[in-house]
Amino acid sequence: MNEEQFAELSAGYALHALSPEDLAAFEAARAEHPEWEHHVTRDAATAASLADGIAEVPSPLTLRSTLLAKIAADAAADAAPEEQPPSRPEYVEPAPTTNTIQTVERRNWTRGLLALAASLVLLVALGYGAVAINDYVNRPAAVVALSEIEAAPDAQESTGELADGGTVTAYWSESLGKAVITTSALPAVDEGETYEIWFVRADAPVSAGLFEAATGDSTTALLDGPVEPGDVIAVTVEPAGGSPTGAPTSDPIVVIPTAA
Repeated sequence: MNEEQFAELSAGYALHALSPEDLAAFEAARAEHPEWEHHVTRDAATAASLADGIAEVPSPLTLRSTLLAKIAADAAADAAPEEQPPSRPEYVEPAPTTNTIQTVERRNWTRGLLALAASLVLLVALGYGAVAINDYVNRPAAVVALSEIEAAPDAQESTGELADGGTVTAYWSESLGKAVITTSALPAVDEGETYEIWFVRADAPVSAGLFEAATGDSTTALLDGPVEPGDVIAVTVEPAGGSPTGAPTSDPIVVIPTAA
Protein backbone atom coordinates (compact mmCIF):
# COMPACT_ATOMS: atom_id res chain seq x y z
CA MET A 1 0.00 0.00 0.00
CA ASN A 2 1.38 3.40 -0.96
CA GLU A 3 0.82 6.66 0.92
CA GLU A 4 -1.92 7.86 -1.45
CA GLN A 5 -3.93 4.67 -0.87
CA PHE A 6 -3.36 5.00 2.87
CA ALA A 7 -4.64 8.60 2.80
CA GLU A 8 -7.81 7.48 1.01
CA LEU A 9 -8.46 4.78 3.61
CA SER A 10 -7.70 7.26 6.40
CA ALA A 11 -10.78 9.31 5.49
CA GLY A 12 -12.97 6.21 5.70
CA TYR A 13 -11.33 5.26 9.00
CA ALA A 14 -12.20 8.67 10.49
CA LEU A 15 -15.84 8.07 9.53
CA HIS A 16 -15.84 4.41 10.74
CA ALA A 17 -16.77 3.38 7.20
CA LEU A 18 -14.06 0.83 6.31
CA SER A 19 -14.89 -2.77 5.50
CA PRO A 20 -13.18 -5.42 7.69
CA GLU A 21 -10.70 -6.14 4.88
CA ASP A 22 -9.85 -2.45 4.35
CA LEU A 23 -9.60 -1.88 8.10
CA ALA A 24 -7.11 -4.73 8.46
CA ALA A 25 -5.02 -3.42 5.57
CA PHE A 26 -5.20 0.12 6.97
CA GLU A 27 -4.10 -0.92 10.47
CA ALA A 28 -1.21 -2.96 9.05
CA ALA A 29 0.01 -0.03 6.94
CA ARG A 30 -0.44 2.34 9.88
CA ALA A 31 1.79 0.18 12.08
CA GLU A 32 4.37 -0.16 9.31
CA HIS A 33 4.48 3.54 8.40
CA PRO A 34 4.23 5.80 11.49
CA GLU A 35 5.36 8.69 9.30
CA TRP A 36 1.91 8.59 7.64
CA GLU A 37 0.09 9.23 10.93
CA HIS A 38 -0.49 12.88 10.03
CA HIS A 39 -3.17 11.73 7.56
CA VAL A 40 -5.06 10.06 10.41
CA THR A 41 -4.65 13.11 12.65
CA ARG A 42 -5.88 15.51 9.97
CA ASP A 43 -8.90 13.40 9.00
CA ALA A 44 -9.87 12.83 12.64
CA ALA A 45 -9.71 16.57 13.31
CA THR A 46 -11.84 17.36 10.26
CA ALA A 47 -14.44 14.72 11.12
CA ALA A 48 -14.61 15.91 14.72
CA SER A 49 -15.06 19.55 13.72
CA LEU A 50 -17.95 18.65 11.39
CA ALA A 51 -19.63 16.33 13.90
CA ASP A 52 -19.54 18.54 17.01
CA GLY A 53 -22.85 20.16 17.86
CA ILE A 54 -24.94 18.34 15.26
CA ALA A 55 -28.32 17.48 16.72
CA GLU A 56 -30.30 14.50 15.48
CA VAL A 57 -33.17 15.61 13.26
CA PRO A 58 -36.07 13.18 12.75
CA SER A 59 -37.76 13.04 9.38
CA PRO A 60 -41.16 14.76 9.14
CA LEU A 61 -44.10 12.61 10.29
CA THR A 62 -45.88 13.12 6.99
CA LEU A 63 -42.87 11.79 5.09
CA ARG A 64 -42.58 8.78 7.41
CA SER A 65 -46.27 7.92 7.04
CA THR A 66 -46.13 8.31 3.28
CA LEU A 67 -43.11 6.03 2.89
CA LEU A 68 -44.48 3.35 5.23
CA ALA A 69 -47.84 3.38 3.48
CA LYS A 70 -46.06 3.03 0.13
CA ILE A 71 -44.03 0.10 1.51
CA ALA A 72 -47.22 -1.59 2.73
CA ALA A 73 -48.88 -1.17 -0.66
CA ASP A 74 -45.88 -2.69 -2.45
CA ALA A 75 -45.80 -5.55 0.05
CA ALA A 76 -49.45 -6.39 -0.66
CA ALA A 77 -48.82 -6.23 -4.42
CA ASP A 78 -45.86 -8.65 -4.18
CA ALA A 79 -47.85 -11.05 -1.98
CA ALA A 80 -50.75 -11.22 -4.50
CA PRO A 81 -49.37 -10.30 -7.96
CA GLU A 82 -52.52 -11.55 -9.74
CA GLU A 83 -54.63 -8.83 -8.14
CA GLN A 84 -55.16 -5.46 -9.73
CA PRO A 85 -52.68 -2.94 -8.19
CA PRO A 86 -54.46 -0.51 -5.88
CA SER A 87 -54.91 3.06 -7.00
CA ARG A 88 -52.48 5.60 -5.62
CA PRO A 89 -53.70 6.62 -2.13
CA GLU A 90 -53.95 10.10 -0.78
CA TYR A 91 -51.30 9.99 1.95
CA VAL A 92 -52.17 11.99 5.02
CA GLU A 93 -51.55 11.85 8.75
CA PRO A 94 -52.01 10.20 11.24
CA ALA A 95 -49.14 7.72 11.55
CA PRO A 96 -49.55 4.23 9.99
CA THR A 97 -51.70 1.64 11.82
CA THR A 98 -50.39 -1.42 13.65
CA ASN A 99 -51.68 -3.60 10.79
CA THR A 100 -49.60 -1.64 8.31
CA ILE A 101 -46.45 -1.99 10.39
CA GLN A 102 -47.03 -5.75 10.81
CA THR A 103 -47.54 -6.09 7.06
CA VAL A 104 -44.16 -4.43 6.50
CA GLU A 105 -42.47 -6.71 9.01
CA ARG A 106 -43.80 -9.79 7.20
CA ARG A 107 -42.62 -8.43 3.88
CA ASN A 108 -40.52 -10.70 1.67
CA TRP A 109 -37.85 -8.12 0.92
CA THR A 110 -37.50 -7.72 -2.81
CA ARG A 111 -35.33 -5.35 -4.79
CA GLY A 112 -38.14 -2.87 -5.07
CA LEU A 113 -38.51 -2.62 -1.30
CA LEU A 114 -34.78 -2.44 -0.82
CA ALA A 115 -34.80 0.54 -3.16
CA LEU A 116 -37.48 2.19 -1.04
CA ALA A 117 -35.48 1.47 2.11
CA ALA A 118 -32.43 3.03 0.47
CA SER A 119 -34.54 6.06 -0.37
CA LEU A 120 -35.60 6.34 3.27
CA VAL A 121 -31.97 6.23 4.36
CA LEU A 122 -31.19 8.94 1.84
CA LEU A 123 -34.01 11.13 3.11
CA VAL A 124 -32.83 10.71 6.70
CA ALA A 125 -29.31 11.58 5.58
CA LEU A 126 -30.62 14.65 3.81
CA GLY A 127 -32.42 15.68 6.99
CA TYR A 128 -29.13 15.34 8.84
CA GLY A 129 -27.34 17.20 6.08
CA ALA A 130 -29.75 20.12 6.24
CA VAL A 131 -28.61 20.72 9.81
CA ALA A 132 -24.96 19.94 9.02
CA ILE A 133 -24.82 22.53 6.24
CA ASN A 134 -25.05 25.37 8.73
CA ASP A 135 -22.33 23.82 10.86
CA TYR A 136 -20.18 23.28 7.77
CA VAL A 137 -20.55 26.91 6.70
CA ASN A 138 -19.60 28.00 10.21
CA ARG A 139 -16.57 25.74 10.52
CA PRO A 140 -13.74 26.96 12.78
CA ALA A 141 -11.30 29.26 11.03
CA ALA A 142 -8.49 26.73 11.52
CA VAL A 143 -10.42 24.00 9.70
CA VAL A 144 -11.32 26.35 6.83
CA ALA A 145 -7.70 27.49 6.53
CA LEU A 146 -6.48 23.88 6.51
CA SER A 147 -8.80 23.08 3.60
CA GLU A 148 -7.60 26.16 1.72
CA ILE A 149 -3.95 25.27 2.30
CA GLU A 150 -4.40 21.69 1.13
CA ALA A 151 -6.01 22.98 -2.08
CA ALA A 152 -3.20 25.48 -2.77
CA PRO A 153 -0.68 24.54 -5.50
CA ASP A 154 2.26 25.25 -3.17
CA ALA A 155 0.83 23.44 -0.13
CA GLN A 156 3.45 21.86 2.11
CA GLU A 157 3.38 19.90 5.34
CA SER A 158 5.82 18.48 7.84
CA THR A 159 5.44 16.50 11.06
CA GLY A 160 7.48 16.78 14.24
CA GLU A 161 7.41 14.10 16.94
CA LEU A 162 7.57 14.71 20.67
CA ALA A 163 9.75 12.63 22.95
CA ASP A 164 6.64 11.09 24.58
CA GLY A 165 5.15 10.02 21.25
CA GLY A 166 2.82 12.93 20.49
CA THR A 167 3.01 14.64 17.10
CA VAL A 168 2.59 18.15 15.69
CA THR A 169 2.02 18.53 11.96
CA ALA A 170 2.38 21.90 10.26
CA TYR A 171 0.59 22.77 6.99
CA TRP A 172 1.42 25.96 5.14
CA SER A 173 1.13 27.79 1.84
CA GLU A 174 3.35 30.78 1.12
CA SER A 175 1.05 31.93 -1.69
CA LEU A 176 -1.84 32.11 0.78
CA GLY A 177 0.37 33.31 3.63
CA LYS A 178 -1.36 30.85 5.97
CA ALA A 179 -0.14 28.12 8.31
CA VAL A 180 -2.05 25.63 10.46
CA ILE A 181 -0.91 22.98 12.92
CA THR A 182 -2.68 19.82 14.00
CA THR A 183 -1.66 17.91 17.10
CA SER A 184 -2.12 14.33 18.22
CA ALA A 185 -1.66 12.88 21.73
CA LEU A 186 -0.18 16.14 22.97
CA PRO A 187 0.26 16.00 26.77
CA ALA A 188 -1.93 18.31 28.85
CA VAL A 189 -0.06 21.25 30.37
CA ASP A 190 -0.22 22.07 34.06
CA GLU A 191 -2.78 24.48 35.45
CA GLY A 192 -1.72 28.04 34.76
CA GLU A 193 0.11 27.09 31.56
CA THR A 194 -0.72 27.04 27.86
CA TYR A 195 0.83 26.14 24.53
CA GLU A 196 2.17 29.00 22.40
CA ILE A 197 3.12 28.82 18.71
CA TRP A 198 6.00 30.82 17.23
CA PHE A 199 7.35 31.87 13.87
CA VAL A 200 11.15 31.94 14.19
CA ARG A 201 12.68 34.29 11.63
CA ALA A 202 16.44 34.81 11.58
CA ASP A 203 16.55 33.65 15.23
CA ALA A 204 13.91 36.22 16.18
CA PRO A 205 10.71 34.54 17.53
CA VAL A 206 7.32 36.06 16.67
CA SER A 207 4.29 34.83 18.61
CA ALA A 208 1.70 33.14 16.38
CA GLY A 209 -0.99 32.50 18.98
CA LEU A 210 -2.02 30.22 21.85
CA PHE A 211 -3.91 26.94 21.94
CA GLU A 212 -4.97 24.31 24.45
CA ALA A 213 -4.89 20.54 24.04
CA ALA A 214 -6.16 17.80 26.33
CA THR A 215 -4.33 14.50 26.64
CA GLY A 216 -5.08 12.21 23.73
CA ASP A 217 -7.18 14.76 21.85
CA SER A 218 -6.56 16.12 18.38
CA THR A 219 -6.31 19.89 18.03
CA THR A 220 -6.25 22.15 14.97
CA ALA A 221 -4.89 25.68 15.36
CA LEU A 222 -4.49 28.53 12.86
CA LEU A 223 -1.28 30.52 13.26
CA ASP A 224 -1.72 34.27 13.74
CA GLY A 225 -0.03 36.32 11.06
CA PRO A 226 1.32 35.38 7.61
CA VAL A 227 3.88 32.66 7.10
CA GLU A 228 7.03 33.89 5.35
CA PRO A 229 9.67 32.03 3.32
CA GLY A 230 12.22 30.37 5.58
CA ASP A 231 10.08 30.51 8.74
CA VAL A 232 10.56 27.89 11.42
CA ILE A 233 7.42 26.91 13.34
CA ALA A 234 7.94 26.09 17.01
CA VAL A 235 5.71 25.28 19.98
CA THR A 236 6.55 26.07 23.62
CA VAL A 237 4.81 25.79 26.98
CA GLU A 238 4.18 29.25 28.44
CA PRO A 239 2.33 30.82 31.37
CA ALA A 240 -1.42 31.22 30.90
CA GLY A 241 -2.06 34.16 28.59
CA GLY A 242 1.21 33.67 26.73
CA SER A 243 4.81 34.62 27.28
CA PRO A 244 5.01 37.81 29.37
CA THR A 245 8.25 38.83 27.64
CA GLY A 246 7.16 38.38 24.02
CA ALA A 247 9.79 35.66 23.63
CA PRO A 248 9.78 31.97 24.54
CA THR A 249 10.41 31.30 28.23
CA SER A 250 11.09 27.57 27.72
CA ASP A 251 12.71 25.31 25.17
CA PRO A 252 10.40 24.34 22.29
CA ILE A 253 8.74 20.92 22.49
CA VAL A 254 8.80 20.71 18.71
CA VAL A 255 10.52 22.63 15.89
CA ILE A 256 9.36 22.38 12.26
CA PRO A 257 11.35 24.15 9.49
CA THR A 258 9.35 25.30 6.46
CA ALA A 259 12.37 25.72 4.20
CA ALA A 260 13.56 22.73 2.20
